[in-house]
Amino acid sequence: MFSLTKLLGLSAVLPALASAAMFDVQVGGANGSLTFEPEAVYAAVGDQVTFHFNPKNHTVSQSSFASPCALKEGGFDSGFEPVTDDLAESERPTYTITVNDTNPIWVYCRQKSPANHCGKGMIFAVNCPAEGANSFTNFKQAALDFGAALEAGASATSAAAATATWTAAFNASVTLPPAVAPSVVTETVTVEASTWTTTYSSYYGSPKATPVSLEGVVHKVIVGANNSLVFDPPFVAASPRDTIMFEFQSKNHSVVQSSFDNPCSKLAKDDVSGFSSGFMPVSNDTTEFPTWNITVNDTAPIWVYCSQKTPADHCAMGMVMAINSDESSQRDFAAFQALAKQTNGTTAASTSDTTTSDTDENGAPVMRLGGVATTVALLMGVAALAL
Repeated sequence: MFSLTKLLGLSAVLPALASAAMFDVQVGGANGSLTFEPEAVYAAVGDQVTFHFNPKNHTVSQSSFASPCALKEGGFDSGFEPVTDDLAESERPTYTITVNDTNPIWVYCRQKSPANHCGKGMIFAVNCPAEGANSFTNFKQAALDFGAALEAGASATSAAAATATWTAAFNASVTLPPAVAPSVVTETVTVEASTWTTTYSSYYGSPKATPVSLEGVVHKVIVGANNSLVFDPPFVAASPRDTIMFEFQSKNHSVVQSSFDNPCSKLAKDDVSGFSSGFMPVSNDTTEFPTWNITVNDTAPIWVYCSQKTPADHCAMGMVMAINSDESSQRDFAAFQALAKQTNGTTAASTSDTTTSDTDENGAPVMRLGGVATTVALLMGVAALAL
């Protein structure tokens, strides 16, 4: 059940003198409860909703029905508004949104300390369906389910952190942020006209494993943009069935899956072998760039690097990227890239990517003699070996 406020503006009785209705919503209960009061309102186009912040420290952040506890891309966000107990109500901060259409607006508090507020049910909605699959009741239940899964994962993480030493695979002296233990979640997914049951590992900070569409969407990542050692963008958030399309634009790079603790070595553990595009040489005069795709199957983080080592180790130079990294955690993309730079070309032997390039980073042919690569250059019709 949820509380619902309906305020009728003057348009209900005097259309000619109509004015926008104003809705007041309390963020955080008077007794410190993790609630929005009321939890939902119905509003017309042009109406405004003003959120009044109460102690302690909350946000008003727009999410989506599919991911109730994750910030919607391009959605509004008040930022954190800390309020002390002794601050007078007249001095407490507010945040106002204007309703631009009658589509549902889903809202949550993204405070995570000391508990995940959204996972405790601190959510709100404007113009939510009263019944059906996308009802407020189901929205709140999804948030509570997320919180339950999070608590189970947090307990497992705390227990593991107490007994485990988090060190890099390539160098035991390099300390890593603790890993977050996933929670196994089984849920019914409805996308367009299809419904199915899926079981997946839910990671804190990752989106729900609900495809955007049956076909998914395409995320384009440029490899070696403008002759630089980068992936652009360096990290993306993708849903199951989405495609990551890597477009190679310069020199000779690869796309290889690694792991957070061993960023510059091909993934090979727990009977899982990481993907590898192989090397993709691209000449300077290329106008149609080669591409290589992978399909995202769940929302677990995927770590990627370029395995080119000629004339320098690209991964150790920071040429890495991430898919579905939790950018609010210690294991974000920046931490992964910093770790890659600490490898200095060092890799764990058991997980090294043994793929070798037949060309150097500029796409020039390479001849391999006794394990030593030599670049073949043609000058005045004479083949010269550059050792």
